[in-house]
Amino acid sequence: MYLDMLKIIKLGRPQFLFGGFLLFTMGALLAVLFNAPFSSDKFIFGYFILALAHLALHYSNDYFDMNADQFIKPTPISGGSGILIENPNLRQFSKKFAITLIFLSITFAVIFTIIYSYTLWFLLYVILGNFLVWFYSAPPVALAYRGFGEISNGMNGILLSGMGYFTMMGSLDLALIIFAIPLTFLQFIFTIGVEIPDMEGDKLGGKITWIVSRGRSFGFKLIAISGALAVVSFFLLPFTNLFPSNINFRFFALISLIPLTLGIIGLFKKQLNRDSATKMAIMDVASVFVVAMLIDLCLVNTLFSEI
Repeated sequence: MYLDMLKIIKLGRPQFLFGGFLLFTMGALLAVLFNAPFSSDKFIFGYFILALAHLALHYSNDYFDMNADQFIKPTPISGGSGILIENPNLRQFSKKFAITLIFLSITFAVIFTIIYSYTLWFLLYVILGNFLVWFYSAPPVALAYRGFGEISNGMNGILLSGMGYFTMMGSLDLALIIFAIPLTFLQFIFTIGVEIPDMEGDKLGGKITWIVSRGRSFGFKLIAISGALAVVSFFLLPFTNLFPSNINFRFFALISLIPLTLGIIGLFKKQLNRDSATKMAIMDVASVFVVAMLIDLCLVNTLFSEI
């Protein structure tokens, strides 16, 4: 029983929830800097709704990606959990559990909307997120199998930070959308990074990712370009006059040089075999987490400096 529970937990890859939490927190902190009152109840409740959907993504992906994952050796950032390949008896559980998590996410969003008297848009926002969770790999849409998975994942830069912002502010606005532009570029680095190790297996499994279509060289080019665009975007945000002047966007641009630098290294090293490319991709993905953590810490410091 203990071993089955451990396998079920590993199947959900809970370690990846950390990235969603960082982006959710980022959006929530931005809202507070715009004078939205901070509510720990809203924060916990809102993130709980998001976490349910985020977990559902992993359970549904492992279910629908099982054919592709049989050709892939899991890495710390890609290839699924590997649990269903070793334990096919858990496959139906994975699907049903993903559906249950999505149902709970939407149900709690309804309760949240009623308790805090939010507009129907909050509920629709959560429904949209869960729609993308399910149909990222589920037929008949199957975005990851039709060349649209990267766009769907890239949207997480807006959707995840937007969820935090919406939870605190009670609405979305232009400032959040503009703020999420560099986050979207960072999310592209994450997305391409997790695709790079799985190129051969994804191809055999019928996935049409950008890496399958264009190769690892293209992937490392896209990572470098996305890193550059993130740096430039953070640098330009203060000139929009949409944000409080005490937000240190120069610092955000500076730390975004980390993934940019790694992107340039990957571009020129031309590490195209799976082992060396995987090592580079892991560093690229890790750099996105580092940037997100530092941004959150900077925003927290900004809030405390006002007290």
